[in-house]
Amino acid sequence: MKYYEQHAIITGGSSGIGKAVAKLLARQGANLSLIARDRQKLQTAQQEIAAVTINSQQTICTIVADVANYQEITAAIQQAIAQLGTPKLLITSAGIAHPGYFTDIPLEVFERTMAVNYFGSLYSIRAALPAMIENQQGNIVLISSGAGLIGIYGYTAYCPSKFALRGLAESLRAELKPRNIRVTIVYPPDTDTPQLAAENKIKPPETQKITATANTWSPQAVAEQILRGIEQRQIAIAPGAELTILNRFHSLLTPVLNWYFDRLVNKINS
Repeated sequence: MKYYEQHAIITGGSSGIGKAVAKLLARQGANLSLIARDRQKLQTAQQEIAAVTINSQQTICTIVADVANYQEITAAIQQAIAQLGTPKLLITSAGIAHPGYFTDIPLEVFERTMAVNYFGSLYSIRAALPAMIENQQGNIVLISSGAGLIGIYGYTAYCPSKFALRGLAESLRAELKPRNIRVTIVYPPDTDTPQLAAENKIKPPETQKITATANTWSPQAVAEQILRGIEQRQIAIAPGAELTILNRFHSLLTPVLNWYFDRLVNKINS
């Protein structure tokens, strides 16, 4: 599926995976609405993305909004639709992570993480969906995480928010399929983004040991896998062999992975 002269809305589009996807869509001729909290980052992203557009008619809009604020994100998406029309594609890429020991993480961090990662996606979908339903087409893409497939030591605030997206995507998919609106969920691996750099500064040693076993992908490589999966009409996109296997067999693999992770943690604490 190509996006020439189509409208795509991307939350979290000012950096990381969201910005990488935006660049690839811009190279396909898409019109884009990027939504994020930081105005300066949005302006920088807009310049980078505009530089790779393929025709002078393309429009790259930026809107400042906090996805965790229902009024703000609803107004932002309504503004995007008013400017560029019903989106062919909605990608909810805004997300945060704050690793740490469960008893040390402030309760406010748990609440904020769920507000951004889960409710931010839910609010965005609720805002864009009426126009998609009226148009009888569209694709909603929720960016979860490999940590949305299995609980990871040190990510008690993050993992549940990404697990929740799986439940939302799988149940919403069935409701929207008769309306010709597809729902896709993505389980990216560790990706070289500012967010990951920030996480690495505060990860507990046990978490560092566990996550060090995984390869880190570039945002562009993840973005390429996402667009390929959308074009192939995949319900779940799990980049790389490890996450593909985990996505398909996570219930069977969880006991083995828990045993392995426990061994790593025991080495740190022994």
